[in-house]
Amino acid sequence: EVQLVESGGGLVQAGGSLRLSCAASGFTFDGYAIGWFRQAPGKEREGVSCITYNDGTTYYADSVKGRFITTNDNAKNTVYLQMNSLKPEDTAVYYCAADRGRVVTIKASHWGQGTQVTVSS
Repeated sequence: EVQLVESGGGLVQAGGSLRLSCAASGFTFDGYAIGWFRQAPGKEREGVSCITYNDGTTYYADSVKGRFITTNDNAKNTVYLQMNSLKPEDTAVYYCAADRGRVVTIKASHWGQGTQVTVSS
């Protein structure tokens, strides 16, 4: 069964850091792009970052640029989202998604279950 398994969410104070993980199960990320999305209460799901797995090219939303870093670990078939200098407005459910190619959109083929990130002020 093809799955994306996320972990690493939690509660953190403003200015703190968290690292989210997205592991592939039942397939490999080879040839895929993996994206991180988030959805806050009452808001639409928005893209946060994207990484092209094979060459590590990354893209970031302006709201997280300079604070969030997406990396991949080929040996573990896992993608990470390192979130630094967190702000209360980063509070949301975070999802990873994967699709073949170099970018991933809201219409991605595979989605994780989501993990809650809460940043207190």
